[in-house]
Amino acid sequence: MNNLMINDGKSLMIVAVISLVTILLRFLPFLVFGRSQEIPPFITYLSSVLPYAIIGMLVVYCLKDVQIMTGNHGLPEFISVAVVVALHLWRKNTLLSIAGGTIFYMLIIQFVF
Repeated sequence: MNNLMINDGKSLMIVAVISLVTILLRFLPFLVFGRSQEIPPFITYLSSVLPYAIIGMLVVYCLKDVQIMTGNHGLPEFISVAVVVALHLWRKNTLLSIAGGTIFYMLIIQFVF
């Protein structure tokens, strides 16, 4: 019973630290730039290009372990990528694209491949 309480205390401390860091990261731009200062052009540039860079990194991360020369040759992964692209071109909704592609991938992995 005592070990359970120690683990709960550690978990609570971890959640508290993560929450504090998240809050700090959310308020940091307001603390650094304030209301009176103009946002530097470099930061504006980063805000326009970083979302695409992050999506690119996620695609590379998701496809890095695909074995093209074995098994199903990465077919479910590449079909799912095509579904994500098609959904995004059709509705221009990131959440729909990601959720739809994930659901599609899980369904074809379970029932087709």
